[in-house]
Amino acid sequence: MGKLLKLSEAAQAMNVPENTLRYWIAQGTGPASFKLGRRRMFREEDVAAYVDAQIAKDAAEKASA
Repeated sequence: MGKLLKLSEAAQAMNVPENTLRYWIAQGTGPASFKLGRRRMFREEDVAAYVDAQIAKDAAEKASA
């Protein structure tokens, strides 16, 4: 098992406000997460994979433009 991040830590790792991350979760577009008790948690590798996917998506959009 990799390192688990709290919502605040995941937001900090992605350099986005916590409310933005909460919005992405509500929209179903954020990184994979789960509830552990009452707390929203993220696996560090899921956050990294989400960022990598966004970078790839942006590069593909720029290449096709």
